[in-house]
Amino acid sequence: MSSYPKTSALMARGREFLGTDHAILCGAMSWVSERNLVSAISNAGGFGVIACGAMTPELLDAEIAATRAMTDRPFGVNLITMHPQLFDLIEVCGKHGVGHVVLAGGIPPKGSVEAIKAFDARVIVFAPTLALAKKLLRSGGDALVIEGMEAGGHIGPVSTSVLAQEFLPELSADHLVFVAGGIGRGEAIAGYLEMGAVGVQLGTRFACATESIAHPDFKKAFFRAGARDAIASVQVDPRLPVIPVRALRNKGTEAFSAKQREVANLLDSESLPMAEAQLQIEHYWAGALRRAVIDGDIENGSLMAGQSVGMVKSEEPVADIIAQLMAESEAALSRR
Repeated sequence: MSSYPKTSALMARGREFLGTDHAILCGAMSWVSERNLVSAISNAGGFGVIACGAMTPELLDAEIAATRAMTDRPFGVNLITMHPQLFDLIEVCGKHGVGHVVLAGGIPPKGSVEAIKAFDARVIVFAPTLALAKKLLRSGGDALVIEGMEAGGHIGPVSTSVLAQEFLPELSADHLVFVAGGIGRGEAIAGYLEMGAVGVQLGTRFACATESIAHPDFKKAFFRAGARDAIASVQVDPRLPVIPVRALRNKGTEAFSAKQREVANLLDSESLPMAEAQLQIEHYWAGALRRAVIDGDIENGSLMAGQSVGMVKSEEPVADIIAQLMAESEAALSRR
């Protein structure tokens, strides 16, 4: 019998889909969502997700194997749809019998969903609009994550509360929908579950967990920050379809604007094709994130964080974070 009967009952479809005790996914955060954090979240009854990001197939192969050595519970792998070696990465997931693949960052290219289905894995997709969500679910998506602009990292333009009101009444009866973006406490989880979500995804709340390998200075920057310090990057040139990124304001935020201008100038002189320009921006982010998360350069690196960062006050074990979220949700549902 669950210690959180009301919450667990509302999460039942999500828990069954993920194969977990709690339908709480960890958002895939580049450099942060690796073997240590992922296995800790899965071992605590949640669902850890490896952030493949810019990894090569060889690196992903090693990461999945290392994670599998640290947990026998289910976990997933997040793949970026614009990765030039996407199909090789899918093959690596198949080799390891990964049960859930999350496709993020754009419309899955032709054949990618089928390639994942070929080894019986479930496909989790993101969609910024209801029309696209329906299309992706029709064409093989098994579950959907709706992520509001409060989230950290790459974001869309609409808030979580509005997306939840648009998507859940339309989709929740026939589809599995997880809600993400700005969730820092269990009361919010209870609200989205009551609206029809089968579970939630949190990133920022887990970034500074005891088991997260993020640099101590990176974690301290999170503890100091308030909600209004997590700002979205500004698009410098309308031709550059740069997805805005939410991060803590620092010198790195300004450097990104400069990088956009540099790439835009290369587009002007036609010495750079558009696809290459976008890839350059993505690689820039991967490097900037690494500087902050791994090296602890919190001035010049990228401190990707959601607006819920104001609720992250100290380093806590993953198991305590999950227990606290579940207890808060249960208390909220019991008061109803």
